[in-house]
Amino acid sequence: MKGIYLVNFVFFLCFSAFSQPATRHVDLGKDISIELVQIPPGKFMMGSTLEEKIWATGWEGGAEPGPGLPGTGERESYEGEKPQLVHIKNGFWMGRTEVTVAQFRRFVEETGYVSDAEKPGGETWVFDQNWKIKGTWPPYPWNPMKGKSWRDPNFGFPLRDVYPVVCVSYNDDNAFCEWLTKREKAAGRLPEGLVYRLPTEAEWEYACRGGTEGSTYFWWGNDLSEGEGRLNISGMDFLPGRNKAWPYNKVPWSDGFAFVSPVDFYGEKGRNGFGLADMLGNVWEFVLDDFDPKGAHAEPYFGKDGKVVHNVCKGGNYYDVPGDARCAVRLGIKSVNYSDSRDGFRIVLAPPVKRK
Repeated sequence: MKGIYLVNFVFFLCFSAFSQPATRHVDLGKDISIELVQIPPGKFMMGSTLEEKIWATGWEGGAEPGPGLPGTGERESYEGEKPQLVHIKNGFWMGRTEVTVAQFRRFVEETGYVSDAEKPGGETWVFDQNWKIKGTWPPYPWNPMKGKSWRDPNFGFPLRDVYPVVCVSYNDDNAFCEWLTKREKAAGRLPEGLVYRLPTEAEWEYACRGGTEGSTYFWWGNDLSEGEGRLNISGMDFLPGRNKAWPYNKVPWSDGFAFVSPVDFYGEKGRNGFGLADMLGNVWEFVLDDFDPKGAHAEPYFGKDGKVVHNVCKGGNYYDVPGDARCAVRLGIKSVNYSDSRDGFRIVLAPPVKRK
């Protein structure tokens, strides 16, 4: 414990002494590395207000109303009744971006790891290339498919190393973190008392808000129009090989991508107050906690015997309507071996989390 307290003290001194958070680079070999950003201890308001939930399902937010709170949808009810003050006691380091295709490939090259989607009988949810826009409500464009994985997410265009890795499950994400922890420990580079892991839900939302203590819709505030040039969500972007954009609610500008964008594509404008990129949009990010439909927890939340059945994802994705790309949005994933071409993850370097 002494080592952890010392690390937190150093976090505070470094963050106070410089206007920009400190960073560190983790060398994965073959000229590939992961950049981590220092996140100090602090406090924030977790969750959303009724006003925010109503906005999310309104004409601008575009989320689907449902049988949740009055004037809101079922998804919005998962954000709890009202915001709660949460204290993040331990500072930590977080990936500036989502884990990329190149970074995940290094893990597979060194370990021979086979993802859940690649295992016998495995499948992953991907975009249907034969999907047609027709009628008021065209068929759902994502379907489970065998033979697809993080190596080929069925985007319909070449996979690039700088894209966030997708079609990886909660199991796959944790395996990556365990590999990185063992690798760095063996090399003598792992700080005492820390491990690489997925962020807890509270850590993720705190980091997403970028140091703001108020309960705003987005990390930059409540005005959706200020998101132009900051994130990749459903916008005025043509689908590959088509002359149409998504027919659902969208932002009234082009963000440059109908599907995934390279990580940190938007540069300084796309980084929040902590210097983190793509915290909203691009891909949903899996976190460590199990899903409680009543709302998020300040402390890590796990099911019976410390098991995770439906892990939580946060932040929205490239296909999402604006109302689903907010700091407080949270969904429960079908299972720990489920994967999707809209889902990815980012890592933290932090004290280990005990599962009761």
